[in-house]
Order: sequence, then C-alpha cells, then structure tokens
Amino acid sequence: MAIYAIGDIQGCYDELKQLLEKIQFKDDRDQLWFTGDLVNRGPKSLQTLRMIKAMDANVTAVLGNHDLHLLATAYDHLKPGKKDTLDEILDAPDREELLHWLRSRPLMHVDRKLDVVMLHAGLHPAWSIEQAQSLAHEVETVLQSDDHVSFYRHMYGDKPRNWSNKLNGWPRLRFITNIFTRLRYCDENGKSRLSAKGAPGTQPQGLRPWFEIDTRRSKDNRIIFGHWSTLALLKDYPYSNVYPLDTGCLWGGRLTALRIDETLYNRTSIACPETQKPKNNKQ
Repeated sequence: MAIYAIGDIQGCYDELKQLLEKIQFKDDRDQLWFTGDLVNRGPKSLQTLRMIKAMDANVTAVLGNHDLHLLATAYDHLKPGKKDTLDEILDAPDREELLHWLRSRPLMHVDRKLDVVMLHAGLHPAWSIEQAQSLAHEVETVLQSDDHVSFYRHMYGDKPRNWSNKLNGWPRLRFITNIFTRLRYCDENGKSRLSAKGAPGTQPQGLRPWFEIDTRRSKDNRIIFGHWSTLALLKDYPYSNVYPLDTGCLWGGRLTALRIDETLYNRTSIACPETQKPKNNKQ
C-alpha cells in the first residue's frame, strides 16, 4: 500500500487523472491525501469533486478556502466571483450530495502512526497540534450542523488578527478558519497579515512565513500543506518538517504528489497547462 499527499487541484481534473496514472494509483491498495482547494478557478471542478467523492474509501481531504467559498456560494446564495468556476457544481443534479460530503471534511488531519499532519494553509505559532485539533473541531462542528449557513455569513474578513483564548463567537471561528485555510505570513507574536501572498522575500517588513517563527509550538511536527503556490518558486526548499504541495498547477506550474508512507518523502509531479494567468506571482 502506498499513501500519497497531493497539492491543490482547483478543478484541474485532467491533470489529476494524469498524476494518478503516473504514480500508478490502485484503488484496491493505495490511499490519497488532498491538501484542500479541490475546486474552483480550474476548468472541471464538478468532475474533480465527483471523482474524489467517488474514491471516498481511499481519500483523506481537508478543507481549503476555495472549498469553503463553494459552500458559502451554494448555501448563502453569494454571487460567484469573476474567476470562479463553480456553476457546474451549483447546477448539478447531485449537488446536495457533493456539498454534504464536502462540508463533512475536516480542517486538519493528524496521523499518529505516520507522525504527520495535513492542513490547507498554516498553523498559528502559539498552537500545539493538540490545541489545533481541538480548535479545528470547533469549526467542523458548526459546519456539520444546521447552523452552517450562519457560519458562511460570518466567515469572510481578515479580523481579528491576533489570537486569544478569550475570543468567542463568530470572531473566534473566523480566526480559526483563516489560520487553517488562508495563513501565509505573521509577525513574531503571531499577528496575521492575510493580504501578504508573495514568495518569501517579498513580504512587508516584520512578517515571516508562519513556519519560520522561532517560537512555533508545532516546529517538531511534520506538516503537509498547500495554498501557497509561490513557494514553488524557491528552487531549494530550505525548511525542515514542512512540506508545501501547492506547486501552481492552475497557473501553469505542476501538480505534485508526495509519498508519505516511506522514510524518504519522494515527490512525483506533472507539468500543467496554464488555466488562469497569475497576477504578480501572488496566487
């Protein structure tokens, strides 16, 4: 049995099929982990979501910001953005089955046997893995409840920017969601700056990638994540214990699988055609 973690697909269905062929995926033996952002911006979000849901017995997937945006668009009747490619899902006869499956996904997956954690974007420096699991569960509980539509109505926004155990209500859930699905940069005290999106070295003064914060409580844990496609611009990734897997398939980069059931985390990737044009390398 092989276990592969795969980076952001965002509706690039054909490329996912090609990657699974390249790694010789077999559904009677292998497992697939997905870092979130299964849908949106790419050309075949509906086919992608159907395919991954159909493989549910082989799949572990966490929620990304684009997955949550689909749920908000569907249930809170938001107007899709200009670059969104969600209409086929919204109009599909099986949309409710697909959306129910999607909102049942976690924000974070922890495998104690493999000693590895998967999430979409980042972890707050002050959170241990155990605390992060508990906080993720708070959001997951609301998403899977009858009150999930109210959650989408309060989900958007960059504030609060500072974590406190005293946060409560919708601001608390918004902060937790933003960390797991949108975080790239924060300062040494963990104050987030969600608007900073470029590769390391382009950020405003005083900010560092979340995984570079010296006091980060999760620094001894192996963490797989997606979301940050401009990290793929770094030729030699210098950081230990973190494995970024969004290699910019949507933008004409690559779609990457990381084998995680072996001691050496070997990568396999395929080249992807440009589906949307990157803007200032800030995806």
